[in-house]
Amino acid sequence: MACHEIAALRIGLMNVLGIDDPAEKAHELAEIGDSAQKNGPIKALLNGKTLEQLQRDYENSLAHLEEKVAKTSLDDPKLGYYRTLLVFTKKVELELRSHVTSLNTFYRDLEEMHDFIHEIYPS
Repeated sequence: MACHEIAALRIGLMNVLGIDDPAEKAHELAEIGDSAQKNGPIKALLNGKTLEQLQRDYENSLAHLEEKVAKTSLDDPKLGYYRTLLVFTKKVELELRSHVTSLNTFYRDLEEMHDFIHEIYPS
């Protein structure tokens, strides 16, 4: 269930980071199975091109996952496992948000430092 979200996020990150590892991508696609072909948050994650897009699509996929878990019967033997997956995917969501925020800050700070250098050494 949640493995789909993580596998799809990994493929999206491969796209964004420029990682070309056909074996790893095939492994993740095998994990996802038929969900890779269906329109929805998993397919969107697979096609992510920016970190911000991945963040949005991942958060959307978690909303769908939470709905699935909420509909799971209380006597389902896998309910504990599904709830643990929710905790794990939430942690990944927070880490992704932190990395995107950090990289955006780094991007803005580069311009500030560039301007500072020109203050010290005017052209």
